Formats: sequence, structure tokens, C-alpha cells
Amino acid sequence: MKLGVHIGYWGLGLTSEDQREIVQEAERLGYDSVWTAEAYGSDAATILGWLAGQTTTIKLGSAIFQMPARSAAMTAMTAATIDQLSGGRMLLGIGSSGPQVAEGWHGQRFAKQIQRTREYVAVVRKALARERVEFSGETLQLPLPDGPGKALKLTISPMQEQIPIYLAAIGPNNTTLAGEIADGWIPTLFSPEHVAEFTPLLREGAARSGRSLEHFDICPTVNVFITDDVEAARDAVRPFIALYVGGMGSREKNFYNALVQRYGFEQEAKEVQDLYLEGKRDEAMARLSDELIDTVSLCGPKDHVRERIAVYRDAGVGTLGVTPLAFDKDGRLEQLRLIAELAA
Repeated sequence: MKLGVHIGYWGLGLTSEDQREIVQEAERLGYDSVWTAEAYGSDAATILGWLAGQTTTIKLGSAIFQMPARSAAMTAMTAATIDQLSGGRMLLGIGSSGPQVAEGWHGQRFAKQIQRTREYVAVVRKALARERVEFSGETLQLPLPDGPGKALKLTISPMQEQIPIYLAAIGPNNTTLAGEIADGWIPTLFSPEHVAEFTPLLREGAARSGRSLEHFDICPTVNVFITDDVEAARDAVRPFIALYVGGMGSREKNFYNALVQRYGFEQEAKEVQDLYLEGKRDEAMARLSDELIDTVSLCGPKDHVRERIAVYRDAGVGTLGVTPLAFDKDGRLEQLRLIAELAA
């Protein structure tokens, strides 16, 4: 099992110099990849381009490029450019984001997401293969009919023969789609104890496209805080889980809340959401049970975290993408070193 480090959203508390040192230390420690995110602040592509010039071996992953923010062709152009800049280290993670961001920030309708993702990835692959892009689907048509557009092909070549494409997915249908069309899967709030619920979906998707999952990379994003003070560790994780379970979406459509309910935390998920949407965020965080926190994160003493890392490995995780939850550079560097030690 390889290690990846998530540096999350840029500019939230750490300086550029801090982040550079963190990524370079991860590279020195043997981490396989670094991943950066975007929502409605910093964009992921700029950060990856900057890191390409600050590193030499660590792979550069988008987790994720938002589909509503870019045309499929723009995603292919960006991935190919970063791949060239980095000497072939690009990992292309994409996802549909959510309806509030897609419609409220990017002005794109959040509809037909399964078909939209399928067609988007097909166009990205075609463009990266430097084929002339002609495509006629339900959600994408290139070139547009009855106009001056012409079928074009990418003018630069990626360094890699095939840039790996990862799908961020947590719903059953999207997870199946990841197995069908992607090279890897990026789940959030992943529970290794529930992997048996996900692997049949991935296998079903793979079967649709006539391939195996032998080289398919399960790459969850996991929050980590290693300390002998178990309660402090859990408290460090609470804001993230409460935000996603309680506030990342509407009462009618919150994919993370639905996921936690599928893990068996139905009443807890509903109560956390009610409290969060009522503006009672401290109460929402306090309502999170120790059991739920321990299910979806790595927190506590070394021995406990070492045992949990083994559970992720046994569940078939190929890349453990960790988010160190220390709030300063030195704390994050220490967490990175501890994780590398415990995963060895």
C-alpha cells in the first residue's frame, strides 16, 4: 500500500513556503503522491503546476478537478501540461462536485451526472490520446452541429502513455461507474470495514467494460491525527466530519450524510445534519460519536493507528491518501513522519 498526502485547499492557514516544505518532506519520506483540492477558493491546477517545479519524484494528483469548472477538453489540456512540466507525474482525479457549487458557483446544471461523467471521461481520454475529438452523446457534442467548429486534436503529448484517471465517488452508481471507466477511485469518509459493500460495485463496473480490477487503485482520503490524547485526536477530526455530514449539501441532497447512514449511523447522521443546518455547529460536532469518528479516520495513539492502517491495507486500499490535521507546519511534518513510520 502506497502513501499519498493531501494538502487540501490552498491558503487556509499555511504559507506557500510551509506547504512547499511539507510536500518536499513527504517526497523525502517516500510518499508516492501529493493531492490538492478545489472548491470555491484556490484552484487545484495552479498548485500542481507550481509543485511540479518544486519536486522531482512525487506524483501530482488532483483531488479533484471539478467537472463543472472545466470543459472536458480543458481538463485534458491541463492534465497534459502538468504531465509535461512534471516529467510524467500527473494523476488526474475528477468529480462532479455538488449541486450547490455546480449551480451556485459555476452556473452549470447538476443533472444527468452518471451520463455526464461517462461522456466527460470519454472525451478526456480521446483528447489525451491525441485523437481528433469528435463525440456525440447526450450531454456532450463535439464539434457543435451547424456551426463553424471543427474537430481538433491536442497539440502537445503527455509524457505518460496514459495518464491515470481517478473518479471521486461515494454513491453506489458513481462507484460502479468508477470501476467501469476509471483507473482509480477516490472515496471520502471511507470505512475499510464496509469495503465489502463497495467492491461488488467496482467489480460490476469493471465487468461492464470487460476488464479486471487487478491494477485499479482504491485511494481513499483519510484524516489523520496521531497522539496519545485520544479525545484531542477525535476533537481535531470533528469539524471536518460535521461539515461534510451536516452541511456539505442540502437537507434533501447530501451525499456524505447518505453514506454515513449506509454505514449504520442513520439517527446520528440526521441529528448532526439538523443541528448543523440550524447553525448549531458546536452541538453538531459534539453529537458525533466516537464510533463514527474512529470508523472514517485515523486518530489516537501509535499502536492503534498502526493496527488501523493494517485494516486499510487488508481491505485492498492501494493508496492511502492522508490528511494530517495539525494546524501548523511543524505539526504536519511530525504527523507525516509518524504515518510513514507506522505504515512501513
